[in-house]
Amino acid sequence: MWRSVFIALGVMAIVLGLEFLVIDSATFYDPDEVRTISFLDPTGSSAEAAKVFRPKDWMPWAFLSGGIVTIVYSYLIPVRYRSWRQAGAG
Repeated sequence: MWRSVFIALGVMAIVLGLEFLVIDSATFYDPDEVRTISFLDPTGSSAEAAKVFRPKDWMPWAFLSGGIVTIVYSYLIPVRYRSWRQAGAG
């Protein structure tokens, strides 16, 4: 069970790293502060409700490498543990 959790976390880190490679910035709006936007009035969103996130240059590579290491270790640690247990160390 824990193995699949770590694989899922690794895959999510890889996806997030790939997204950070593609985007320059992301704009988040607070739903409590945003007025309803209609097709007739596209100026319904206020600039105060928007928060702009710009990923640092190191973020995509850190998430990609962290995700890959997490997935590789989730496969290798059970194999190492089994060989350690069969050798009589436990």
